[in-house]
Amino acid sequence: MLGSLIPSSRFLIGRVLGQVDWKRAQVIVEYGPGVGTFTAEILKRLRPDGTLLVFETNCDFVRFLRESFQDPRLHVIHGSAAEVDSLLKRLKRDHADYVLSGIPFSTMPEEIRDSILKTTHSVLGPDGAFLVYQFSRAVLPYLEEIFGHVYRDFELLNIMPAQVFYCRRNGEPVNGRLQPAAPASSESCPQCHQAVSGV
Repeated sequence: MLGSLIPSSRFLIGRVLGQVDWKRAQVIVEYGPGVGTFTAEILKRLRPDGTLLVFETNCDFVRFLRESFQDPRLHVIHGSAAEVDSLLKRLKRDHADYVLSGIPFSTMPEEIRDSILKTTHSVLGPDGAFLVYQFSRAVLPYLEEIFGHVYRDFELLNIMPAQVFYCRRNGEPVNGRLQPAAPASSESCPQCHQAVSGV
């Protein structure tokens, strides 16, 4: 269930999280946080009264996350992303503003993939968005079946280069977001090929 054993680059993290409207993002869900590469950056940006709910099936990663992040906004769940609706209800949250995922949808059993995607669509708020990063475009038809139009993006400065998909519950961009981002410039960082922690 690992999307990759290679850490995500700061460029991929920046490209995905650049789609989030941090002023309004109160509830964020992450599928497959691994050792917390995206998790750490989300917590840096998340508003003080926000909630970050992460789902991880690997018990070693769950233990690592719980020991590494002492943040009351973070809830680490040892379980399937298909349970997101019941966990949000338990936290008395009626919807998620954003859901991020790097789990490998194209390699998981069809019934699990369909359950996760349908449940994700159902828990997003009216302007909610599903942000997905993968290493192939194989997930695209499954996303289009559930979300309709999908905005596609690409991050070359990652090992491996990543496909990024932006899905809005209502199928439309809001406030100019969920559009392909400008390509990252190698001039912005002299260490552009250096990866940061893992997924």
